[in-house]
Amino acid sequence: MTLTIWVDDWQMQCCGQSFAPGDVVSWTLLEVDPEDYADVVGSERADEIDFREEHHGQGEGQAPTSFEVVSIVEVHCRYGVPPGATVNYPVPGTTVLVPVKAADGWAKARPEVCFAGYLVTARRASDEPEDAAIPIKQ
Repeated sequence: MTLTIWVDDWQMQCCGQSFAPGDVVSWTLLEVDPEDYADVVGSERADEIDFREEHHGQGEGQAPTSFEVVSIVEVHCRYGVPPGATVNYPVPGTTVLVPVKAADGWAKARPEVCFAGYLVTARRASDEPEDAAIPIKQ
């Protein structure tokens, strides 16, 4: 069984460790609401996201789970300030997806879009016990 996991750019840039397909990672996963990612990755891809990786305090008490990375896609989009807002938000329909061979939190600059994070396809690591906790989507 594979999962799609969102990894924020800033989480990786702050204190994440580089990874590539074939690597085994140990991450704390939190449930997501696909609507939270629709403007960044597009609604179809957002529906595919099962969890998000978290290592900054949320999910305390939840043990990390080991996964083997299958594939990595950088996500880039444009940001803008919508009418009535005071901060930047992703602009729907501007997503650029770039398959990559490794992730280190930094991405090559792309015209008119900003790096936002990664969509990681992963599967439970073969040495992970069968009863290891993977959060259940509700």
